[in-house]
Amino acid sequence: MASGWKSVLSQVVSTVVREAGRAASRPTRRPSPAAPRRAPLPPPGAPARRSAAGDFTGRGEISYAPREDGRPDPGEVVWAWVPFEEGDGRGKDRPVLVVGRHGEDLLGLMLTSKDHDRDAADEARHGRVWVDIGSGDWDRQGRPSEVRVDRVLLMGTDDVRREGAVLDRRRFDRVAAEARRVLGW
Repeated sequence: MASGWKSVLSQVVSTVVREAGRAASRPTRRPSPAAPRRAPLPPPGAPARRSAAGDFTGRGEISYAPREDGRPDPGEVVWAWVPFEEGDGRGKDRPVLVVGRHGEDLLGLMLTSKDHDRDAADEARHGRVWVDIGSGDWDRQGRPSEVRVDRVLLMGTDDVRREGAVLDRRRFDRVAAEARRVLGW
């Protein structure tokens, strides 16, 4: 029994050391909390870049094209690892609404079940914009969700852990309209 715990402890220590090394190699400069965290948009046609946080910094196109083919498509809510904005290697497995493609990669907007209406002024002060979409099959507990439209994620199809559900066209169009307004697309 003791050797089993030593093995588990050894694996945990190895993981912590590896992640600490990754975090130490990233830049530590962070934007001011009062400033919006969106970089200026490059000109149309400029190549996309994936930042250390997985944020999309290019100009994208939003589309709705869900298909029942077992692969993630625009209009579907999928589950993927979403890095925290701090870019320190931490993140969370969470639902993401796929809103388009950039080459072979996916463009996504993260979802949360936290109600940001209660702290709307603070969210706005930090440049975060949320759209209520209600509940759906992506959340096993049936909780209402919100989509963050000011932060676009660039994900490879292999970053998607599983598909959750298709968002109906009416709700998708409401999210898309607000995302286009906020992002200037």
